[in-house]
Amino acid sequence: MLATQDLQAAAVAEKLQQVLHEVDLKLLYAADLAAQFSASKHYDDQGYASPIDWIRLNCHQTSNSAADLIAVGKNLQRMPESTQAISNGEIGYAHVKAMARTANAVGNRFEEAPLLEKARENSAGKFYYICNHYRHAADRKGYEAEQVEAVENRRLWISKCEDGTVLLSGNFDPEGGAAILTKLNPLTRKSGTHDTRSREKRNADALVEVASGGGSQAQIQVTSSLETLLGLAGAPAADMEHSSVPISARTIERLACDSSIARVLLNSESTVIDVGRSKRVVSEPARRALAARDGHCRWPGCERPASWSAAHHVVHWIHGGTTDLDNLILLCHRHHRMVHEGNWQIVRGNDGQILTIPPTVTFGPPPRGPD
Repeated sequence: MLATQDLQAAAVAEKLQQVLHEVDLKLLYAADLAAQFSASKHYDDQGYASPIDWIRLNCHQTSNSAADLIAVGKNLQRMPESTQAISNGEIGYAHVKAMARTANAVGNRFEEAPLLEKARENSAGKFYYICNHYRHAADRKGYEAEQVEAVENRRLWISKCEDGTVLLSGNFDPEGGAAILTKLNPLTRKSGTHDTRSREKRNADALVEVASGGGSQAQIQVTSSLETLLGLAGAPAADMEHSSVPISARTIERLACDSSIARVLLNSESTVIDVGRSKRVVSEPARRALAARDGHCRWPGCERPASWSAAHHVVHWIHGGTTDLDNLILLCHRHHRMVHEGNWQIVRGNDGQILTIPPTVTFGPPPRGPD
């Protein structure tokens, strides 16, 4: 049975390779046609702004794919050996696309032979990277100008929804993107076998951690009533700077646990009774001692380093807990949130081991007893 399946899979693989080779040849032919079309004024006569626009709308292509077709078509005469290499199945259309873009960028400095040799040796993705090296070598100033332009085109769009959700959409140059990824990637790794978050969720959590400044939260101004700070029933939510919706008492509790908060405290008549300076709840010497003792997040299975963890009060200071080392443990931001807002409990045994207790789940009223 397995031998039969292997033979079927091999046949499918061979057919797939054959079909995609035919697609490459068709794309090469389409590129020649696209270049001829762009040289005419037919698109202008029909009221289109550019040949790319006409191809995009009438041939159901994206702007990038239309532009690529024209670029390849216009450079076919400069890449005769590469065209033959596609026919021979040695390289693909994606290789020639990168080569054509390179030819456009470097002009008369373009040489097909060395690039074709690299194309035969490398995947299309790797070859694109190699072409950028080639462009830099052939026209350093032009390449540098493109990088400067990419920095100038750096953008980040931020918008707020009615429910307080913040939407981000950005465009970053290679250097800026690398700086962001360098910060985020170490924080996007799973924090243990229990971490079932998607990659996208971990990316978002990592961005918040970076913005929060590592071990402690960024300085945030919070306006709260004393009743809210104490978590009393019936207390209103708190107001937080830059948030279009109020935040809960549990969030206030977590922020007050190990944060840099500029607080404005109100009484029941909304009169300001205290304006506190930004001050860490846990002192720096205590924080260093805690980092030396715990080393990393103490949640079982999590090894987020101390520099990216918060000092959590086992018994919160709002409820009479002290800031002594015995009442503190390190928790990464995710697990810190799980304790405060997620209602998980932490118990530390006499041997220092940590036990985590999930929140109580209620499935509805108990079954009715006999009448």
